[in-house]
Amino acid sequence: MTDPDVRTPEEQARRLKRAKKAALAAFLGGALEYYDFFVYATAASLVFSKIFFPSGNPTVALISSFATFGVAYVARPFGAVVFGHLGDRLGRKNTLVLTLVLMGGATFLIGVLPDFHAAGYLAPILLVVLRLCQGLSAGAETAGASALTMEESPVGRRAFFPSFSMSGISTGIVLASLVFLPVAAMSEADRLAWGWRIPFWCSIVVLVVAYLVRRSLEEPEVFEEKAEHNDLVKLPVADMFATHTPQFIQVALMSFETVTNTFMQSFGLAYAVSVGIPASTMLWVSIVGNVVAIGTQPLAAMLSDRFGRKPLFITGIIGSAILIFIYFSSISTKNVPLVFLTSTLITAGTYAMSNAIYPAWFAELFNVRVRYSGMAIGLQIGILCAGFTPLLGTALVGGVPSNWGPAAWIVAGSSVLALIGAIWGRETFRTPIHELGNKVRGSK
Repeated sequence: MTDPDVRTPEEQARRLKRAKKAALAAFLGGALEYYDFFVYATAASLVFSKIFFPSGNPTVALISSFATFGVAYVARPFGAVVFGHLGDRLGRKNTLVLTLVLMGGATFLIGVLPDFHAAGYLAPILLVVLRLCQGLSAGAETAGASALTMEESPVGRRAFFPSFSMSGISTGIVLASLVFLPVAAMSEADRLAWGWRIPFWCSIVVLVVAYLVRRSLEEPEVFEEKAEHNDLVKLPVADMFATHTPQFIQVALMSFETVTNTFMQSFGLAYAVSVGIPASTMLWVSIVGNVVAIGTQPLAAMLSDRFGRKPLFITGIIGSAILIFIYFSSISTKNVPLVFLTSTLITAGTYAMSNAIYPAWFAELFNVRVRYSGMAIGLQIGILCAGFTPLLGTALVGGVPSNWGPAAWIVAGSSVLALIGAIWGRETFRTPIHELGNKVRGSK
């Protein structure tokens, strides 16, 4: 296996240094993105239904709260189109700096919003606006960071370095859970009055660190080469659909694997609290699984660099589809040790196998000239559906603790769609970087 860009040990060492820096930036960006997103998910489960919506039926209020969680997923594809275009036309680095600032700023501002008692219906309107800003940013963050890191990675390690964006996501979820532990332990009066705001304010710390690292990045050489030869396309989205339609559909289908994590982090928490498991216990469940996943995801990526993308991705999604039934069953019976075990097996085991591989695999399916747009839009079409699954699950379960079956089947059905995409997709782990994707019209 050879890489045309790397012929000497010195060039390998130089690329390795660049890859490590890109992986760090991807890690921090992923941490901020999912700290922000799952701080919101936790608040939507525990707080927002009580402070941003009029009092009345608690189930309706919870569904309204999850709807605001879902609107960010509606914005994600639009963010993917806009920032994907900028990333393929103007470069990966500056586009990623912009998405980072948009996400962090919106999260901080959520923490200063007035509640329904103070501002009436203006409060949920402002909440939705800021949630849309989060969604626009998230629509391009993972795809851009993954594309940049994959393009910077040395031969034979194209999955390993991009996987750190997923380890960053796990870190963000851990941080979000940890920061909510003292909030969950507060009296309800203090939590609803001011305690819920603290996790949103804390996001500024991660934002500053991630911004400083990302500003110091360079553009990947494979992209700079195209830019220097004026070999970039004017309308990346149009060219992507003209030349990579099968790859786009494959990525969209495989993106349904994210339903597993979204369901566990959002719906799972609300469902557990409804059956009598303390919120603090479920936050620890999330922390344990994601702490382990920080290490297992790079390991899974290393294995995919050796054995291929398909075997590990397919094994992971099949395993998650099976284990999710045990997970929800253990919650319904309040079997806390089994909840910890199955959550960790999914989060750090089966889900980690598929989740760690997609940053490289999805990016590898596209030509460099349309890579950012293709991965971003395809990924967000699948994730769009994931955002509303907690809402659907809550409605189907209907507040009946024993009726967890619909929730598990939603996850299993999503895994089947991801499986179809994975079987259809091209194996790429041995393809040289200049040969990835299909030929784009007008390329030199």
